This record gives sequence, C-alpha cells and structure tokens, in this order.
Amino acid sequence: MPERSEIAAVVLAAGSSRRFGSDKLLHPVTLRGVTRPLAAHSLLPWLETFERITVVVRPGSEVFRRTMETSLGIIRAAAVRWLVCHDAEQGMAASLACGVRATCESSGWMIGLADMPALPSAAIAGVRNALLSGAQLSAASCNGRHGHPVGFAFRYYEELLALGGDTGARRLLERDASSLVPVPIGDNGIFADVDIPGDVQNLRNVI
Repeated sequence: MPERSEIAAVVLAAGSSRRFGSDKLLHPVTLRGVTRPLAAHSLLPWLETFERITVVVRPGSEVFRRTMETSLGIIRAAAVRWLVCHDAEQGMAASLACGVRATCESSGWMIGLADMPALPSAAIAGVRNALLSGAQLSAASCNGRHGHPVGFAFRYYEELLALGGDTGARRLLERDASSLVPVPIGDNGIFADVDIPGDVQNLRNVI
C-alpha cells in the first residue's frame, strides 16, 4: 500500500444560500476592523494553517472564485485548489464526498465550512494535530459542545463517500461520539455559521 500524505483541508463552499436571500459568501463582513467577503474571512485561517486547501464550489462559480482570489491576494489564492462539485444541488454530503474523493491520497480530512468567518485558526490547528497524533475522529469544542472544524482519519473514507443529504457527516459524529477526541477552544467562533442575514450581525457578539 502506498504511503499516504498528510491531512487534507477541505472547505465546503457549494451551497445555494437560499435562506440568506443572496450569495452570502460574497456578502461584505467587517471583522476586527477589516472588511472582506464573508468567505474570504472564512478561508484565511485555513490558509494560515495549511500550505494548500481544497475549496469545493458549485458549477458556475467563476465570479465567486475571482472575487476570492482578489480578496485573498495572489500568494494566498495560489494555495487554493478550486474543485467544482457537479452534484452540489444534492446537498452538503455530496460536496463533502466530492472533496474527500479528490484528496483520496490523504491520511485524513479536515472538513470546514465557507460560511464560518469567525472560526479561529487555533481550532483548525488543534483538530489537525489531534489527527496527526492518532485520533480517528476529532472536533473543536467549547464548554462541552462540539463545533467546527471536524477531522476524520482515513478509516472513515468509504463512509464519507457514502454520505447523502444535507446533514454532512453529522450521522457519523453522533454514532461515534464516544470515540471523538475533543479539542477545547475558548472561542464561540467554532459555532458561528451564517445562514440568514441576522447571523452577520450576531458575529459582533463572537469576536
């Protein structure tokens, strides 16, 4: 069996933003005095932690990709692999499986969401390190609650590919909760995703 590479970072950005009413990933958000598109804020901590990340997008995402490349800058944008998921309309699980399949040479996967602009890089690094230390399943946690990101070792490969619907890997997390290795983070940013316009205003309570 060939030696597997290190943990892959897969960020899901293929949603339809129906509940938001417009493309939420391009919505301008000001955090710590800096205004960027929401997804650019979300991608930055991943780019601070990994040399390369895979971002799963839906078909027809050229404007989104160009906007991200402009906002992130040439150097950071060069570290992003844009992966089009042609089954994105089937739900989050399809995008997740697409990202995992495209990085099948990896020894594990970190799964992130492009609508979480307040996620701290410490949470990403912590879960990655847990996987590298032998954890089969890991997630950031705060005050006893599990949040994002979530990490899976290679043993979950086939199950990740077989996921369906719009709940992502929640079923696996619930089933194997007793073996999940939590990474304590004192930051509510691990819970702060943006689904509706009001969630953007709530970010100021997180930062």
